[in-house]
Amino acid sequence: MTRLTDAEALDRYRDLAPRARVDHPLEPLAFYGAHEVLEGEPVDGIAILGFPSMDAARAWYRSEAYQTALPHRRQGSFSRMYLVESADAGAPRPG
Repeated sequence: MTRLTDAEALDRYRDLAPRARVDHPLEPLAFYGAHEVLEGEPVDGIAILGFPSMDAARAWYRSEAYQTALPHRRQGSFSRMYLVESADAGAPRPG
């Protein structure tokens, strides 16, 4: 969830953040598309990223490439980031 505070800083983040995907594959499940807030404070955007595991998500977040981008996100927006295990974690995946 993001609320914009500095457009230029957030643009810099958007330039840098994709570099973290090179070594850390992820799947954008929802990426700043249309949304509707039913409860809580309004936000300017929402991104939901899928990773193969919680450890893979942590590795992406802690990567040098993402840590380089992160200060720009923090300067450019009020954001919240969560790791949430999939409801089907540990369940057999169809072949």
